[in-house]
Amino acid sequence: MVNPDLHESHDLIASDRVVGTAVYDMNGENVGSIERIILEKRGGRVAYAVMSFGGILGIGHEHYPLPWEMLDYNTDLGGFQVNITKEQVEGAPRYPAGQDYDWSPESGRRVYDYYGIAPYWV
Repeated sequence: MVNPDLHESHDLIASDRVVGTAVYDMNGENVGSIERIILEKRGGRVAYAVMSFGGILGIGHEHYPLPWEMLDYNTDLGGFQVNITKEQVEGAPRYPAGQDYDWSPESGRRVYDYYGIAPYWV
């Protein structure tokens, strides 16, 4: 049996523990869950968290890239908290489940611009 305490510390968490973690708005309302994280190949930096949002029972949901800097882990909620509303998420850059996203710098710029955050690579 794997000891779950070995997969996280005060400041670190294993990627398999991030996937599936709930995402909440500032009011504590669930707005989705982390579907995957996107890493920078050379630097190892986490660039995005891809949030799954919408649909019913996992059917019809879409994926929303969020700049990693937007997420703040809230121990009381047991998930990540973001300073956005469901309405803002609904208008955000996204892609359908089962497809991949264009992870080019231009697409990345659209994501960061939408949320009003300077891209991590600038």
